[in-house]
Amino acid sequence: MLIRALSAIAGAMLLAGAARADQQRDPELKTVVQKAIVQAECFTDHYDSAVWYTLMEPRLRRIVKEKDERLAILKEVYCETHRAGETRLPPGLVMGVMEIESRFDRWAVSSSAAVGLMQVMPFWPEQLGMRRYELVHIAPNIRMGCAILRFYLNYEHHDVRKALARYNGSIGRRDYPDKVINAWTRWNGADDLGFPPLKAGAPPPPR
Repeated sequence: MLIRALSAIAGAMLLAGAARADQQRDPELKTVVQKAIVQAECFTDHYDSAVWYTLMEPRLRRIVKEKDERLAILKEVYCETHRAGETRLPPGLVMGVMEIESRFDRWAVSSSAAVGLMQVMPFWPEQLGMRRYELVHIAPNIRMGCAILRFYLNYEHHDVRKALARYNGSIGRRDYPDKVINAWTRWNGADDLGFPPLKAGAPPPPR
């Protein structure tokens, strides 16, 4: 399976050409993604994490049949969207991105050479001192994907549609953001877990 995936990555890179050439290539992103990889610890509230698993596991079970893989995806999404001191990242939005990008297939490779659950571009491992095959691993792929998505949400002042278009390399088009936002509605119900009530005058979480 790994050999097949790596062969697909190589083939897709040859076919990609100039398609979505600017996808995930913003210069400031390297520091952001590096930080996400280094700070991989996860500290969760037991009640909130229990609610998260209870709500999401039955939904994901219909798509990801292997139990350990399913639970690993949910754990990593919960951890990466609840990073202390970072901008709120709705877990349901991340699930929506994965549904549209890869249908939760960690072996997926796109025509523009993006790889894995969150379709991370293959130049990232090389820039971060990692191996390219790590893109098909659940934890590093979700860490990098969430860091990139959070960066674009901040860049676009929490405009979810614009951030999604940047993530996908489809700026100026609505088809991809619309698909993800529609998918987001199927993964709702736990987006406010782990976040304290907003203070008066504070900006709302990205929706």
